[in-house]
Amino acid sequence: MKNIPEEQIIVRRPAKVVYREGDTVVKLFNSDYSKASVLNEALNQARVEETGLNIPKILEIFKVEEQWAIRSEFIEGKTLQAMMEEQPEKQEEYLRWLVELQMQIHAKRAPLLTKLRDKMHRKISDSAFDATTRFDLHTRLEGMPRHHKVCHGDFNPSNVIVRPDGTPFFLDWAHATQGNASADVARTYLTMCLANQMDMAKQYLSLFCKMSDTAMQYVQKWMPIVAASQSVKGNEQEMALLSSWVTVCDYQ
Repeated sequence: MKNIPEEQIIVRRPAKVVYREGDTVVKLFNSDYSKASVLNEALNQARVEETGLNIPKILEIFKVEEQWAIRSEFIEGKTLQAMMEEQPEKQEEYLRWLVELQMQIHAKRAPLLTKLRDKMHRKISDSAFDATTRFDLHTRLEGMPRHHKVCHGDFNPSNVIVRPDGTPFFLDWAHATQGNASADVARTYLTMCLANQMDMAKQYLSLFCKMSDTAMQYVQKWMPIVAASQSVKGNEQEMALLSSWVTVCDYQ
């Protein structure tokens, strides 16, 4: 395993470590991490690059002994999450900006990305919910309108980095798909709830619905589907909340 100097490390995660190397960023995955998942993440990012959105460009995919790695451009700046923590009095202003940026992403098209609907169907099938609940979720998903918008899949303030000149860049395209934007919004809302940021989540959802002229009930219809897909990660600490979202909602 590569020995990385602590001062180069940007973030550690259970399955990977992200570190700076010169003017590049390397995302180094654990040796048991799926090669297909690494290549898919890189392919997602390359496809989104073609939309013209501000994202770090992929430079290479390589191996360090038995570990796969993705090298991208390093973007100097501060995450929107850090800005919100430093200036909590500007939370609404920053959330408005977050919504504007997410809407910019949704305005793009990338026809070769995986379809969100197909991914959700697979995850529902892989979930631990009983057959009746899975059937209801599959049926609900099939009844949702079919769109082809770029969906980030994990859009939150920590995945927006703002350069010193104020230009925002979007990070982490591992979960990118094409599909219904309201599913992407439900995912952001869920991510905030799971981080115990309930007030921020409600404020974000209210702002998105107002600014995009989207009915809140429409986004809420996606929440059981998104919660079921999130449950496949197997995080026991999240299961109580996810299960309540999946089983309490009516499937009419």
